[in-house]
Amino acid sequence: MTARDLPQLLSGTSLTADRLIDDGTYLSGEEQIRILENALSLSGDPELGLRVGCRLTPAAHGPMGFLASSSPHLLAALYAFQSFLPTRVSFARLTLCQTRTEVQLHAYFDAEMRPDVSRCVAETCATAFFACAEFIIGRPAHEVETCFSHPDPGAHSRYREVLPGRVVFSSKQMVLRIPRSVCDIPNASANRESYRLAQQQCEALLAELRHSPDSLRRQVETMMLSHPGSALSEEAAAAALFITKRTLARRLKAEGTGFRQIRDDVLARQARHHLIANRLSVDAIAALLNYHDSANFRRAFKRWFGVSPDQYRNEHGR
Repeated sequence: MTARDLPQLLSGTSLTADRLIDDGTYLSGEEQIRILENALSLSGDPELGLRVGCRLTPAAHGPMGFLASSSPHLLAALYAFQSFLPTRVSFARLTLCQTRTEVQLHAYFDAEMRPDVSRCVAETCATAFFACAEFIIGRPAHEVETCFSHPDPGAHSRYREVLPGRVVFSSKQMVLRIPRSVCDIPNASANRESYRLAQQQCEALLAELRHSPDSLRRQVETMMLSHPGSALSEEAAAAALFITKRTLARRLKAEGTGFRQIRDDVLARQARHHLIANRLSVDAIAALLNYHDSANFRRAFKRWFGVSPDQYRNEHGR
């Protein structure tokens, strides 16, 4: 498409062609989905997702792709995608499940989409994964099995040309099954310093998205900080924003988070501040944060930081 044709692609959104081309423009999940709907209609190609995914080499993913391509092995790259996918697609999330023999990469899409759009997103994610995997291991990842939730499109499809491993359709959800032996292949392009710098960039970008003035997460955090401890309920937060609890949960999912996660983040920051800066006792912090007793607070603290409050103070108190 030429620049003057872009309004067709942006139909139904508030975006202009100039804003779309601007690298600094952040697209909401709703805008991304509407653009995909328009793209599928304009292209007339039900396999548009395969074509798009093939173009998404690691370099196309910005700092997240740079982090993946400089990772020591494929498993580290998978963790990078799991952590920083919200910087690319706000309504998608990944979960890694490891066994002794394989790593399963589960993909979840937290937005309502037409079946053809859902298929397009799944195809794009799968082909983009294989492009990154090939860059890291130095060859096509034939051992990886891809499970799609949509039905088999038929023998005429391009799946066999684009996806090197076994493909399964009509699965309960989208899953990539990757043998541990493939995940552990050293990346010939790994670079420790580049990896560290890319990780810092990704973390900064994710923080910027989460704390942008118009983000729902930021609004919920502000409300929590104005309530003592964990006193703000999800129902009260939704009522204050003039939306339902279900809508609040859906919109937070689109930003890659949830009410409980935000509350944990806020409480963890407050607990750390009281422990290190204010030098308060564990019992006093538990009371300030509205925990019924210090034992419950200690369990929560260990879940947040991996160590007890006393150990954390000993290690970071200086």
